[in-house]
Amino acid sequence: MLPLSLLKEGEIAEIINFSPGGDLGSKNPGYQEHLQDMGLRPGQRVEMIKNQGWGPLLLRVDEMRIALGQGLAVKIRIRRIES
Repeated sequence: MLPLSLLKEGEIAEIINFSPGGDLGSKNPGYQEHLQDMGLRPGQRVEMIKNQGWGPLLLRVDEMRIALGQGLAVKIRIRRIES
């Protein structure tokens, strides 16, 4: 498992889980529900559209595009899917 923030442009991955706790968890205990409301759930496939390693990244989830900050992206654990 690795954080979503390390996924490269064009790669596809499956969300495994969300990291509990940490700085983000203590400042925003509802972040997991927020991610799920955005369509990001364990088992969901995502495609990285844009990831420059800084600033927000852009994902494709089903037919939607979702912008996500790096701080939140490191809390999402994924598994790369070989194409």
